[in-house]
Amino acid sequence: MNYECDKKREYNKRKKLWFAVRIVNLYKYIIDTKKEYVINKQLLRSGTSIGANTREALNAESTKDFIHKLAIAQKEADETLYWLELLNETKYINENEFNSMHNDCSELLKIIKSIIITTKKKL
Repeated sequence: MNYECDKKREYNKRKKLWFAVRIVNLYKYIIDTKKEYVINKQLLRSGTSIGANTREALNAESTKDFIHKLAIAQKEADETLYWLELLNETKYINENEFNSMHNDCSELLKIIKSIIITTKKKL
């Protein structure tokens, strides 16, 4: 593995953690200011599990297990996009908050999909 690849991998790992931190902060903001609990809890669960599942994939027992765990992260990222869209459409978050979070989540989803595709090709 070369240095650039390691750097990119570490950056992507941190990016998932930063996104989870943003999700937790958004969750706290919505609870405190909007008093919305149900949709918000779903967002918290799916948004924080993206990083958890990708971290778990790093300890996979096989390549198939690695792909499976990333596939779960992919589903959680897509679910997170749904909850963000719903919170935006129901005016619990504004357009700026939505765009920022949605863009970050979409980027994570693309990264995860790319890793899955590349790994499958190597099988």
